[in-house]
Amino acid sequence: MGFSENFVWGAATSAYQIEGAVKEEGKGEHIWDVYVKEPGHIYGGHNGNSACDHYHRFREDVSIMKEIGIMAYRFSIDWSRVLPEGFGSVNESGIVFYDSLINELLKNGIEPYITLHHWELPYEIYKRGGWMNPQIVEWFGEYARLIAERFSDRVTHFFTLNEPQCFVGLGYLTGDHAPGIKAPLRDTFEMAHNALKAHGRAVQMLRQYGKQRLTVGYAPTCGMCYPETEKAEDIEAARQALFAMNQDDRNWTWNVSWWSDPVLLGNYPEEGLKRYEPYLPRITDEDMKLIAEPIDVYGQNIYNGRCIRMGRDGMPEEVKRCEGFPKTAVSWPVTPEALYWGPKFLYERYRKPLYITENGMSCHDVVSIDGKVHDPNRTDFLARYLKELKRAAGEIDLRGYFHWSLMDNFEWEKGYSERFGLVYVDYQTQKRMKKDSAYWYQDVIRSNGANL
Repeated sequence: MGFSENFVWGAATSAYQIEGAVKEEGKGEHIWDVYVKEPGHIYGGHNGNSACDHYHRFREDVSIMKEIGIMAYRFSIDWSRVLPEGFGSVNESGIVFYDSLINELLKNGIEPYITLHHWELPYEIYKRGGWMNPQIVEWFGEYARLIAERFSDRVTHFFTLNEPQCFVGLGYLTGDHAPGIKAPLRDTFEMAHNALKAHGRAVQMLRQYGKQRLTVGYAPTCGMCYPETEKAEDIEAARQALFAMNQDDRNWTWNVSWWSDPVLLGNYPEEGLKRYEPYLPRITDEDMKLIAEPIDVYGQNIYNGRCIRMGRDGMPEEVKRCEGFPKTAVSWPVTPEALYWGPKFLYERYRKPLYITENGMSCHDVVSIDGKVHDPNRTDFLARYLKELKRAAGEIDLRGYFHWSLMDNFEWEKGYSERFGLVYVDYQTQKRMKKDSAYWYQDVIRSNGANL
């Protein structure tokens, strides 16, 4: 057993990380445009003003995708590029850009998958309270309506939110990401609830204004959990740990079930309702009905996981990583098992067709003396992870895999110091160069994973 014959092999990016052109043709400001200006926020004082200049070079980038054999491209729309204030007047130049990108993809036989929100919150909405303002539910709904009206004649696959764990947790709890705020816990739960309601409203608007039948999903993230052994008790311990609440309340957003249970099961997890009761906003039945607006597919961004066993006290316990445990350039652990057990546990709980919407690694990539980019660590990483995903594909309804990322890009607070791409970008010249891993991935796609 392996990947189904219609399995989708893709790559992913996000708007601010690659587009550049931050002040061109009527684009409004979003929170990252503002955040990067302040000293000390971003590694090396970097910013996304030019990024990969994808705004002007998208045809070349689509051509590279075609060369690799990528079947689907997951990209985000910059909300502030099409609605400079986040609501109200439409910036037609922004629409033209995404129109042109979509048409170029289709011309080259690549299926577009649109993410509505990959952290580019319009600054004008932020000034009005952002995710704290309940009006954001309707603002996001109107934005989704615009996207449906303008693009759903050609695009059928949409994801609403990307990684709310990050844009709430890193943006407003730890302050590591834009807008760089350490908010009271109560505020972050209000934001989370509004974000989930905004997701539900976007689903409604995509359905209502879609020009054809659309496939609508949601793309959260989290570290997965995998069992130390395949004994029943260790598997159960890993399952319990994956859906439990984070034990550190100041880092509460890093969990699966608070963000996915409401969307897919219609309720917040009991453990969370008890634990977080002092911080919770008013939650109504009407809210929960909106949040649980039916979706078609479930996306999960998976990079790594924790090893779990059942403790002697009958409670799950984390197994300490051994000395010298493998890690990526950004010091994330290398845990291929996460791509078998994560999807398996998620599918068992939520029973929804699953996409891996992001997975990949940062390497210390350089142009070698022979003029090529040799990235054996990435190829090895992908071979190990995709072998585990292949095992999962034989057991669950797994629809596709999107490698993060298509190309090196602006990696948020890490600036240009981390390279996740299949394609190397020289930021001085904007020259693109396929890495060895891109050619390896090309073979995976061609054989539908038979070579794993």
